[in-house]
Amino acid sequence: MKNAFFPTVIATVLTMITLPVLAELVIVVNPQNPATRMTSAQASQFFLGGSVMFTPLEQVDGSAIRSEFYKKVLEKEPSQVQAIWAKIVFTGKGKPPREYKSSAEVKKAISENVNAIGYIEKSAVDDSVKVIATIP
Repeated sequence: MKNAFFPTVIATVLTMITLPVLAELVIVVNPQNPATRMTSAQASQFFLGGSVMFTPLEQVDGSAIRSEFYKKVLEKEPSQVQAIWAKIVFTGKGKPPREYKSSAEVKKAISENVNAIGYIEKSAVDDSVKVIATIP
């Protein structure tokens, strides 16, 4: 019994250690973009292909921040979002948002495109982006 218990305890402890601790998220645009505020519902339409007014930028697939954004803003699981975009692509009505490896890369891309919209950790905000929504 002691031998079966020990691996379970180790696995549990390791799981607790590797769980991400996420900071507050913000939705950001280029400082020159006229948008000043946006609700989660409004933002979700851009990340789910419902509007082309903004160019959405994604964090890398499988990242903790992307999962948190999907859960809190899109109110969907990653597989649901993938299915939505697969249908949009298949019907020729659009292409999924470009992915970036980090918040720094998202900020750089936003600074180069006045119509871009993305999400980053609040702690990563600087003058290269303008916050239009905070997601606790």
